[in-house]
Amino acid sequence: MKRLFLILSLVVMFSSCHKGGVKLGAEADSLAYVIGLNVGKNLLQMDSTLNVDVVCTAIKDAFTGHEKMSFEEAKVYYLRQMNYTKYERFKLYEEQFLADLAKSDRAYARTKSGITYKITELGDQQNLPSYQRDTVVMRYRILRQDGTEIYSSYERADTTRIALSKTVVGLQENLKMVGKGGKFTSWIPSLLAYGAGGNEELGIEPNSTLCYEVEVLEVVPYRKRK
Repeated sequence: MKRLFLILSLVVMFSSCHKGGVKLGAEADSLAYVIGLNVGKNLLQMDSTLNVDVVCTAIKDAFTGHEKMSFEEAKVYYLRQMNYTKYERFKLYEEQFLADLAKSDRAYARTKSGITYKITELGDQQNLPSYQRDTVVMRYRILRQDGTEIYSSYERADTTRIALSKTVVGLQENLKMVGKGGKFTSWIPSLLAYGAGGNEELGIEPNSTLCYEVEVLEVVPYRKRK
């Protein structure tokens, strides 16, 4: 429905600007042009590096029935590009970002899994979460790679009580290092955070490298819970 409204809005805009724009011979041509604008804007948001000439050729092939590959072949190729090739390029960029981060601040350390972190307070080392069912009470912030905030329990004046197993995999690794009173900043690779699926509820985009700023307030071992 939103797309229909967008097309209709463009029709009105195109009509009002017709004198200074492209001269089209028929109303059907005007509508086709508007639809083309809409498709073009959407494609631009998806990938600004697309070869426009090739895209137009593919559209013509689809209309004339002279496709150079079947729909199933196109689907397989697209999924391979999106799920593997594109991710591989992103992974190289992410790895370089985390490596540069570690070089820029000697306080950062890196785990074998790629997590880049620094601990500012170790907390009580006699009371560390070590089992998946142990509970951690904490305050924390989640930041995007560009530094914008996604979530903050500080803003809500609230604490989070959660089992270790319910946190993202990358965060579990760091939580096992600090006890009550511990504080750390952790940059977590997308694969160890929310991966290719992201988290729509939190507003986390797919393949997002995330920064967690965490303050551990309490650690409750599962065996001591009643």
